[in-house]
Amino acid sequence: MSFRITGLDATPFIPLFGLTEQELAEKGVLRYRVTEFPGFPDRIEMRDVPIGETMLLLNHVSQPAQSPYYARHAIFVCEGATQTYDQTDEVPDVMASRLLSFRGFNADGMMHEGDVAKGETQQRALIARFFDNPAVDYIHAHNAGHGCYSGCISRA
Repeated sequence: MSFRITGLDATPFIPLFGLTEQELAEKGVLRYRVTEFPGFPDRIEMRDVPIGETMLLLNHVSQPAQSPYYARHAIFVCEGATQTYDQTDEVPDVMASRLLSFRGFNADGMMHEGDVAKGETQQRALIARFFDNPAVDYIHAHNAGHGCYSGCISRA
């Protein structure tokens, strides 16, 4: 079964790019300079950001459904990222290289599947298994360790 992975839309983050440290702090956002690679995953372009670039750490609502699974957590976005990752049948390296928690939801935001996988082969198999369940409309991936939202997976 074909699937589509998308990063976050850059539009809501663009007004934060270039703000002073104080202006960011007033919005609950922190700026980091990337010091290790890999290690700072951008949620817009779905890539590990190179050393020296800047990232914004902020709180993000990843599951806006009005259900018990409503969720928000910290994420990184690369300051200046504008190209939303959107690919069919491809698992980006930023996901394949990490142990991820996958959560399959129905249209009402209720979870029907949940499991973890690392590596493209395991992740593809898990995505296929989740979408074999007709109740699953979309899948959210989160870093298993820190819990940060990674990306959204839908049927293609």
